[in-house]
Amino acid sequence: MPPARQPDQSAPTTVSPTGVTYEGPREGRDPRAQAGDFLTSGTGVRLPDTDHSLKAGRRGPVLLQDFHLREKINAFDHERIPERVVHARGAAAHGVFTAYGTAGKLTRAAVMAEKGLETPVFVRFSTVLGSRGSADTVRDTRGFATKFYTKEGIWDLVGNNIPVFFIQDAIKFPDIIHAGKPHPDREIPQAQSAHDTFWDFVTQHTEATHHTIWNMSDRGIPRSYRTMEGFGVHTFRLVNADRETCLVKFHWKPVLGVHSLTWEEAQLAAGFDPDFHRRDLADAIENGAFPEWELGVQVFPDNEEQTFEGIDLLDSTKIVPEELAPVQPIGKLVLNGNPTNYFAETEQVAFNTNHVVPGIEFTNDPLLQGRNFSYLDTQLTRLGGPNWRQIPINRSHSPLNDNLRDGFHQDAVHEGQAPYLPNTVDAGSPVPADWSDGGYVEVPRPVQGEIVRETHVSFEDHFSQAAMFYASLTSIEQQHIADAYTFELGKVYEQAIKERALTVLATIDADLVAQVATGLGLPAPAPEPVEPGVLSPTLRQIKPEPFPITGRIVGVVAGPGADLKGIAKLRKALEAEGALLRVIAPHGGQLVDGKDVEIVERTFATGRSIEFDAIVVADGAPKDGDFRAVVMLQEAFRHLKGIGAWGDGVEVLRAAGIDPEAPGVITGPSANAAMAAETVAALGMHRAWDRTPLVTNSVVPPAPAA
Repeated sequence: MPPARQPDQSAPTTVSPTGVTYEGPREGRDPRAQAGDFLTSGTGVRLPDTDHSLKAGRRGPVLLQDFHLREKINAFDHERIPERVVHARGAAAHGVFTAYGTAGKLTRAAVMAEKGLETPVFVRFSTVLGSRGSADTVRDTRGFATKFYTKEGIWDLVGNNIPVFFIQDAIKFPDIIHAGKPHPDREIPQAQSAHDTFWDFVTQHTEATHHTIWNMSDRGIPRSYRTMEGFGVHTFRLVNADRETCLVKFHWKPVLGVHSLTWEEAQLAAGFDPDFHRRDLADAIENGAFPEWELGVQVFPDNEEQTFEGIDLLDSTKIVPEELAPVQPIGKLVLNGNPTNYFAETEQVAFNTNHVVPGIEFTNDPLLQGRNFSYLDTQLTRLGGPNWRQIPINRSHSPLNDNLRDGFHQDAVHEGQAPYLPNTVDAGSPVPADWSDGGYVEVPRPVQGEIVRETHVSFEDHFSQAAMFYASLTSIEQQHIADAYTFELGKVYEQAIKERALTVLATIDADLVAQVATGLGLPAPAPEPVEPGVLSPTLRQIKPEPFPITGRIVGVVAGPGADLKGIAKLRKALEAEGALLRVIAPHGGQLVDGKDVEIVERTFATGRSIEFDAIVVADGAPKDGDFRAVVMLQEAFRHLKGIGAWGDGVEVLRAAGIDPEAPGVITGPSANAAMAAETVAALGMHRAWDRTPLVTNSVVPPAPAA
């Protein structure tokens, strides 16, 4: 049987190199995949053997005429292409974006303006600093890049899970990345910002303060790509059918809410499952728990100052609080297909901020302007020439006639004799498109000014929004930030860098700098906090309302003699809400009690608390004190996850030192409806935050009140 694509897998749409969609075979193989049932060479010659080199005698030398050996080794030697300088570690999925039609008054771009229009997308999530082989759960900014295959061309919305950037001008981009990457002498540390060069840079280029405090917050260690917010970062200009313009910022709002790991969870996952986020995304799609986000926009007048409520919209280190400009939903994204081949799709996909469609224009944001150059330039080296747009995952789904020719890896077979305009040889083809033809026609606007290497005075405020972000959070989230700064700066060797970092923190909050200074064993500089301005509670992740639990995983500790009927009841209740249940037992195989059978999906050796959003101990579970089960339960309790037990499973909790009366611990005589409902409710709140005082791992006491 030929290899078959799995039910959860998708692939780039069958599109020619020139953007013409065509039907693949109605049955049999995809023409872009392997063809034929016999092993062949690269030229289609059938081969009888691929395990033995051609030799002169069984023990003789290998012959140069062995074309199969040379071809096989040659291909293998060139399998790797240069990895991305940034965002090398990634995961991706296929999906669809459906427009609500509410953006019709803002833009003529059909992808947003036409109600009900479905547009295929490919979304890649990534870390920024680490190499392809680094761990998923490091503290870092995450990329959130979306390729829309619109009927008017490709639109790439290349954003992050943090709405601001470290720098205001793209000319500093090589510097911040060089500072964040491993030190060039030893190539360590990998995928971390907890080292001297990073903090040396961000404490001297203090425009990075706002992004840095977001990185030190829980946003730097997301629970899942599925529970991660996304932002376009820059301000863009939209143009409607009447050529009226407005300025917008793009937001992706996850339907499951915004949730993060604890720092200990992130560290454990990096060791026990470095592919934690990749696996979570792929498993969710395979299980039918399709990740969803709403795309929304903040809308601002396109005024001459390019400001809103005193905030410079061209400064990528600033946000506009949603309390001042609410996010207006304009469509929904659903990811419903895993890649068929990681290299062909996730690795070769190429995003470019330059890729926009009619109705979307750029602003004078100097970071965006530089990205427009950089993203195009990098593909030439990484993907081997100018025809990277013809790679299947990068192909447009609208017809192409660009008059560009030749170059490495040219897949199109162009016709005609006149790849220039105007021409008469090819009857004037192709014809330029004006506004009425759907052409990309910029709205005229004046540009003037002296040639300078300077920024506007409004770019000089480096601290007020960092102070606003910190002051807007809950006390628990603020404590996490203090702990993160203490850890990161504790890894810095140079005393002067630590002292400079404390000086920066002194401009944000007096308690924050006092806690971090105490943790570092250094004197705290005199606090000089700036005025944070309008606070934004929307920035909090800890909120009182529950979120959907689709794709959440509950582990049930069981074993021979466990209450299998109770497990089945709990599974039914969880699956009704879109969650999953996995049985954890001392050994693999099956648990059987009469006609009741449960498959053991994790053992005490292969399971760890990080994999589960809640852990419940079944009645009849082993009570032998297996340290692996004890550690699993203690970790889950310490990470504020839902903990439960029914029947004599409560004894297992007590043996692990867990008080059945503690916050977020659910117990009952059986796995009845009430217990199931409490488990669902606990999952919806993400964590039992009121358990925090019992398990806080901060060694830095809060500063005494003045």
